[in-house]
Amino acid sequence: MTRFMRAVVLRRPGGPEALRVERIPEPSPGVGESLIEVTLTGVNFDDLERCAGAQPELPLPAVLGVEAVGRRRTDGQRVVALLRQGGGYAEVVAAPEAHTVEIPAGIGDPQALGLFEQGSTAYGALSLAGRLRAGESVAVSAAAGGVGHLAVQLAVALGASPVIGLASTSAKRQFVTTLGADLVLDPADPELADRVREAAGGGGVDLFVDSVGGAVARAALAGLAPFGRLVCLGWRPGTSGDPGTGGGGDMLVGTEDQAGVVAVTTAQLAERSIGCAGFWMRHVVDDRELLCGIVGRLFELAAQGQLTVHVDRTVALHEVGAAHAAVAARATSGKVLIDVRREV
Repeated sequence: MTRFMRAVVLRRPGGPEALRVERIPEPSPGVGESLIEVTLTGVNFDDLERCAGAQPELPLPAVLGVEAVGRRRTDGQRVVALLRQGGGYAEVVAAPEAHTVEIPAGIGDPQALGLFEQGSTAYGALSLAGRLRAGESVAVSAAAGGVGHLAVQLAVALGASPVIGLASTSAKRQFVTTLGADLVLDPADPELADRVREAAGGGGVDLFVDSVGGAVARAALAGLAPFGRLVCLGWRPGTSGDPGTGGGGDMLVGTEDQAGVVAVTTAQLAERSIGCAGFWMRHVVDDRELLCGIVGRLFELAAQGQLTVHVDRTVALHEVGAAHAAVAARATSGKVLIDVRREV
């Protein structure tokens, strides 16, 4: 007998108005998958891009949502999972076991959800791509965001000093200060590179994790100390007409005639003994041992009180469109959650 569930369904590309709650059949698990009865899922920029049709390979109709937390139907174990093909905006999801991790006692569902994907991204940018060492200085752009607010806390926990955040409003800068940042700067400051160097003691910052691009990336490169590293996080080709907004249309290395390009030559890297690296979470997800090791470490830090996922808001399924609009407007800090069981 077919079992049905509530889910947010996208039938045509568009804005938040294109998302509709419907009753659809539950998914059937494939080989290496298990069904999870979802409690929470999260809103991510990847979901906004899929909704807008920026990923044309996405077959429609589709259920968005690249992460979910809940109970595995086979054994009742609490688990958190990454969902490359989407499906999280629903009461039940078929999740690959290879991308699923059991949640230890003492870690709540909201914390597990934020730590798994965004926490692992922050850890990978700092420790894997950034090669952070205790005592080094760190700057993080978009420091009030889902990844950024965890990167600030992780930098502190890993012994970085000073830790510098960048945030676009006074309220967000105050929030980042509460996370342990030694100083929080305005990314729109025309003297940003100088401010970063000064905050790091005058010689420049050792590690800059940037998810914005454009003018911020140029300031990051100029603000690096000798042997400093810039880690590019989450940049995607796009059509943003403003290289300073980081709307997905910025590149790091390119030719001077490309709009929005942040150009750098190997000679410039060598002259200042600096480096540029990228980080993509997929390379962690595809390595089961690495994934479990990182998530286990994040859970430990959370249990010790050194790492906390800040939840900006939790919405019901029928409020997903409003949540998308808030995330698109950069009106949120930390994590935005969807409680799939809540009806009001």
